[in-house]
Amino acid sequence: MTTHDLPAALAEIVDDFQALTEPDRLQLLLEFSRELPELPDRLKDHPELLEQVVECQSPLFLAIETEKNDAGPADAVRLYFKAPPEAPTTRGFASVLHEGLDGLSAAEILAVPDDMPELLGLTRAITPLRMRGMTAMLGRIKRKVAATSRPAS
Repeated sequence: MTTHDLPAALAEIVDDFQALTEPDRLQLLLEFSRELPELPDRLKDHPELLEQVVECQSPLFLAIETEKNDAGPADAVRLYFKAPPEAPTTRGFASVLHEGLDGLSAAEILAVPDDMPELLGLTRAITPLRMRGMTAMLGRIKRKVAATSRPAS
């Protein structure tokens, strides 16, 4: 798989990771962890609207909303994450997914290959359990997007 299979923003992030040595990739993941946006107030005050990704070692919660896109044919998928500051790996990957996928259409998100986390080149730098958490995070997003993008019958 190449970055050509990815949406542009996500491909750019993967290219940035691949251009670095392993120690520098971890540093970049740490930088991403500091850039994870805060939850909007309407979600901060209602934790029941967030879903936990239990496969992650650290507590990670997400919410997915669909926003009507008046400019184009497809609605935009909005992603929201909550992860503790003391979980930089989890926060970093959530931030990568937020920056790379937020605002895309359901079809674009569903087309992201399931093994995309491996493209970041972190498999030797972080534990297999953390890698599984990253893959589970992407999988959960795709399942939720698939469930909410199906036409009502």
